[in-house]
Amino acid sequence: MCKLCWAFLLCALVAIGTMAYKFIISGETLTAKDGRQSLMLEEGERDLVLTEMRMFLSAVQQIIQAANQDDPEAIAAAATIVGRAAQAAVPGSLMKKLPLEFKRLGFDTHNKFDELAASAKQFGDPAFSLEQLSELMQNCVSCHAAYRVDAIPAAK
Repeated sequence: MCKLCWAFLLCALVAIGTMAYKFIISGETLTAKDGRQSLMLEEGERDLVLTEMRMFLSAVQQIIQAANQDDPEAIAAAATIVGRAAQAAVPGSLMKKLPLEFKRLGFDTHNKFDELAASAKQFGDPAFSLEQLSELMQNCVSCHAAYRVDAIPAAK
């Protein structure tokens, strides 16, 4: 009887491990012709990811402009918009499709925007904000070098 329980437990652990790997770690990707990992998303999910990236780019432009104008409050405001609070808009159904490293880069990027905002408020040093932005942008470059976002063709 005990052997049956252990066998059942082992099967359950293997199933849980497989599901955890599939939904938390690997995501749903294919290797694209250009060598990057292609995130295969439904059209609406793809639009959401690309909208977030455009928001990052807009925040970067606003931060640079505010730094050039020696305006730490504007730096903080631009960075805060795309900080951790912006992650709330990402549904769990999309998160499970994203590979772990993509999620790590995304979470780290949101965190770095929040850190940049906090530093701008605390120190008011635009040059330091630009240093932080330069470091943050390494996440963007790494992500775009490793991933592309493709839409799954709609079923007819």
